[in-house]
Amino acid sequence: MLQLKSILNVIDNSGAVWAECIRVLHGGKYARIGDEIVVVVNKAKANAVATASGVPKVKKGDVRHALVVRARKETMRPDGRYVRFDDNACVLLNKQGEPLGTRVLGVVSGELRQKRWMKLLSLAPKVV
Repeated sequence: MLQLKSILNVIDNSGAVWAECIRVLHGGKYARIGDEIVVVVNKAKANAVATASGVPKVKKGDVRHALVVRARKETMRPDGRYVRFDDNACVLLNKQGEPLGTRVLGVVSGELRQKRWMKLLSLAPKVV
């Protein structure tokens, strides 16, 4: 469960490293795996991948939408098992709701399949 001021790792190749949650978009207080949030980039890579115009995709202080793909808080699966991750992680989204990066650099949760994020599942190296 993520809330205001929660710190997340960014696991795509957009150039961001850490992001801080500043808003949960579905109206509740907490965000879970598969929820959209608004984040501010706290740390970005200096040699980030640039767009065609030479401007980096993200820089420190940028406000972006993101999707929660891993959470430390355990989540119960329909068969009764619980799954919990070692960190909180997100993937940055563009204005159309598509992933900003072209690669996902880590494991993502299988709950994204139930929330219809198939594009992200296809980019991920492993789904747990």
